[in-house]
Formats: sequence, C-alpha cells, structure tokens
Amino acid sequence: MTEIPKELRYTKDHEWARSLSGSAGSGGTVIEVGVTRYAVEQLGDVTLVDLPAVGASIESHQRFGDIESVKTVSELFAPVGGEVLAINEQLRDQPELVNDNCYEAGWMVRIKVASSAEFEALMDAAQYQAYLGTLDH
Repeated sequence: MTEIPKELRYTKDHEWARSLSGSAGSGGTVIEVGVTRYAVEQLGDVTLVDLPAVGASIESHQRFGDIESVKTVSELFAPVGGEVLAINEQLRDQPELVNDNCYEAGWMVRIKVASSAEFEALMDAAQYQAYLGTLDH
C-alpha cells in the first residue's frame, strides 16, 4: 500500500501540501509542496526537477514546473496559489531525493499564500486514499 501521511493535504494531480505554521512571519501561511509516493511509483527514477524562481507568482492548480524520470516528463501543478518563497536547491544536483524521501527531503517549493482556504480545501489523507482506490480499477 502507498504511504499517505495523515498530516498532509493532497491533490488529484498527486501533489502533497504541508502547512508550515508560523513560518511566514508577517501575514500569510507558508505551504510546502512535493509529489506523493504514488506519483513517484508511477514516474520511476527521477532524473530532473525543474522549479520556478524564488519570488515567482503561481496560481492554484496551474503548472509550476516539471519532473522528469527515466519513463516520462510530467508537469507539476500548484495545490495553492501564491508567491514562491523557497525552492529545494538540493534537487538540482540530487533529483533522486524525490524517490528516496518524497515527503521530507524531496519537497519542491514553499509557497506563501494569502489565504489558507485553498489549503483547507485540498483532500485529506482519507479522501486521497479513497481517490487512489478509484484509479486502481
């Protein structure tokens, strides 16, 4: 069974989002984003992660980058909109971190959102597990 951490939120595009409470400083919530174990299993060995620049503005459910593997190239979609505060620089030289630990060391971007409502609207772990069940048939 695919690992689905309960503290995260999920999209149908197989991105996860984690609220980093209190890390935005003045105003706004910071959301850390990556791809799920299910996505990693579908991709195979990740060879490149192309991420936006720090300071870029991204929109919810819109493409914010690409992930390449030995099998395919896939687009990455933002679970929330906002400003990119940080990118995981380690992925430039070590894209395999996504395969090794997609929920921790393999995070991709941190986004400052003006409203946490978009985050709250994402699927919780139980909803994502149920969604995955619809894909296996």
